[in-house]
Amino acid sequence: MVKFIYLTFLFCFMPLLQVNASTPKSVTCTRTEYREEYIPGTKSSPGYVKSYEVEVVIPCSGESKAEKIDDNDCSEGSFIGGLLGAGVALSTSRGKDRFWAVPAGGTAGALIGCQVDGG
Repeated sequence: MVKFIYLTFLFCFMPLLQVNASTPKSVTCTRTEYREEYIPGTKSSPGYVKSYEVEVVIPCSGESKAEKIDDNDCSEGSFIGGLLGAGVALSTSRGKDRFWAVPAGGTAGALIGCQVDGG
């Protein structure tokens, strides 16, 4: 019964607790550029330079699409892959083969782990 009263109270006052949601506003980023224009003159009226400032629309992210930088770090994946590769090589090799199998398995595992991690 107490739960029913609580739920009734909650749903009765729910319209009062509504969040004022609004549509996202479009954001345009601009910067001011300084420009100069040469006005040619004549013999009786010499030319001059007219200077003014213009608002230019630029991408808001601050980077152009041509300047994408690959900042993927695959250190965790290569470390885990190296450990797993060395462990698999250690468990599957015997005798003198372990001297070359463990480093080779670790290297191969590190390369595969780096690719899996996104590098």
